[in-house]
Amino acid sequence: MPNRLAQATSPYLLQHADNPVDWWPWHPEAFDEARRRDVPVFLSVGYSACHWCHVMAHESFEDDGTAAYMNEHFVSVKVDREERPDVDAVYMEAVQAATGQGGWPMSVFMTPDGEPFYFGTYFPPDARHGMPSFRQVLEGVHNAWTGRRGEVEEVAGKITRDLAERELSTGDPQAPTEETQAMALLQLTRDVEPASGWFKGDTKFPPSMVVEFLLRHHARAGSVAALEMAEGLCGAMARSSLYDQLGGGFHRYVLTPRAGGALIPHFEKMLYDNALLCRVYAHLWRATGSDLARRVALETADFMVRELRTEQGGFASALDADSDDGSGRHVEGAYYVWTPEQLREALGDDDAESAARYFGVTEEGTFEEGASVLQLPRRDEVFDAERVASVRARLLEWRAGRPAPGRDDKVVAAWNGLAIAALAETGAYFDRPDLVDAALGAADLLVRVHLDEQARLTRTSKDGRAGANAGVLEDYGDVAEGFLALASVTGEGVWLDFAGFLLDHVLARFVDEESGALFDTAADAERLIRRPQDPTDNAVPSGWSAAAGALLGYAAHTGSEPHRRAAERALGVVKALGPRVPRFIGWGLAVAEALLDGPREVAVVGPALSDEATKALHRTALLGTAPGAVVAAGAAESDEFPLLAVRPLQQGAPAAYVCRNFTCDAPTTDPERLREALSS
Repeated sequence: MPNRLAQATSPYLLQHADNPVDWWPWHPEAFDEARRRDVPVFLSVGYSACHWCHVMAHESFEDDGTAAYMNEHFVSVKVDREERPDVDAVYMEAVQAATGQGGWPMSVFMTPDGEPFYFGTYFPPDARHGMPSFRQVLEGVHNAWTGRRGEVEEVAGKITRDLAERELSTGDPQAPTEETQAMALLQLTRDVEPASGWFKGDTKFPPSMVVEFLLRHHARAGSVAALEMAEGLCGAMARSSLYDQLGGGFHRYVLTPRAGGALIPHFEKMLYDNALLCRVYAHLWRATGSDLARRVALETADFMVRELRTEQGGFASALDADSDDGSGRHVEGAYYVWTPEQLREALGDDDAESAARYFGVTEEGTFEEGASVLQLPRRDEVFDAERVASVRARLLEWRAGRPAPGRDDKVVAAWNGLAIAALAETGAYFDRPDLVDAALGAADLLVRVHLDEQARLTRTSKDGRAGANAGVLEDYGDVAEGFLALASVTGEGVWLDFAGFLLDHVLARFVDEESGALFDTAADAERLIRRPQDPTDNAVPSGWSAAAGALLGYAAHTGSEPHRRAAERALGVVKALGPRVPRFIGWGLAVAEALLDGPREVAVVGPALSDEATKALHRTALLGTAPGAVVAAGAAESDEFPLLAVRPLQQGAPAAYVCRNFTCDAPTTDPERLREALSS
């Protein structure tokens, strides 16, 4: 019989709806039930594409005996971290403080008042490798709750007080300086592996936001080292098994094997990684003209549209790491790996041999059970481009016959905002109006389904139905960023208006008036044991950095001093963190580059955007590398954008106006002069 998760909109929660565990969603009634029964709450947090979440579910939550014990002695609450990043952040902070590490699945035991007292991540069904079994943990917590209640409550109270008393220092109240950015670059040069191009460390996540900073720093300061590092990182990612060499798009991360050899990917594909990386590779092409960057940007955009777009026009959250290997077993990476024999079946002997050399497929395998993950090893051999294209197409067609990984169809507002920005710009750069249309479709879904009458955002939707959870700061910041990019590309001022509605909420509900610091949840959001607040960029831009960037862009479009002042105050944290931990404040550093450059304001006016001369100027403006430059395009002296006001044609010809820091260049009708103005 299904449990209480059967009515959820989260695919992750629905995966647990038939568990024998009597799960509750995160809701006050669950904690009321724990008080009534006088039992602790067990909180389990994960997400749909999490491999070890599935493992623990199969081993423990689907086991009748374990479930019966949980149902008797606990109220069990299941949370999708992608739906409730606030709940995840608050209790992950507690887990990391107590254990020194974190991850998913996250397992937390707490009082009926939500105060945590015991923590962990994955627990095996049997004790091993120094880890207690999950049953041992359950029994130990139950015995402590019934036999040492005072001690448990004292620990829970102390942990909660310690969390509440943690104050985030926003650092220098002044915005970042030239020195801030130079020191951040210097630290990054110490972190990179010159031979491989990757950052140091055995686990390698795609550093998309750091690359964005490097490209912007090169554009503003002329740093050759920054550009070379960006090219090295992007080249290393694109050639490795992090990138799906057949279907495009990036996996979540790669691990360095202890014995050397090929990097081993964790195969889930997340919307946010692919949106951020699509945009970064498009920006790398804009800066260098690299054929590799062009190919990867377009293939990643096509992957998102082909495999993640939902029927309603939004973009799904993720593809699972696991899939059926053809024998009924769910195996990580089964959809993506190849043996030499499989290559021969798909291609025939001659092409299989060539493909094995090209993609690094070996007889012993580079992954598990003799299988290899496709990559592009460095080699001296020259391969025929047409033959490679034919091989890739045939392998992709063959792979399409395999059981596909599961898809989390949940639409997350923030990540769709990232996808909108990436697809709009990639479509504009490479003359792909279909990609711009895909961005418009996602934006339309967010407006129709995720925005209410007061322009408040809902965090998620599924099948066109809004979820129950309020948007958090990253939703407002990333969606506003997407709308600003869409406004620049399409010349439709309505997207600037929608961005303004969202950013007004940021100013009113997320900013600390006294310090200028930003909170991850709104002032009127559900109260947890701590109001989450984290400025560091991790897998995605922090809400803090995302909001700062969108506030700065909106201020450049409109001249709004409150929005610019809020952005500058928020960026004080970059001055504090950038020189010390630049890899964890990459988007903040990128926004700081825009602030130091102005950012520049570009107005393109003409009789119509379809006019060829106007289109040439508009395209040149979009391809300008000036960090964070905003572009408004439309009819002369139109009211579509504030930047178009009092901007006449020049002797009847379309013209471009470039301004920054209250100073404007002379208008130009020449795309080449505009290009120079946006690159100097």
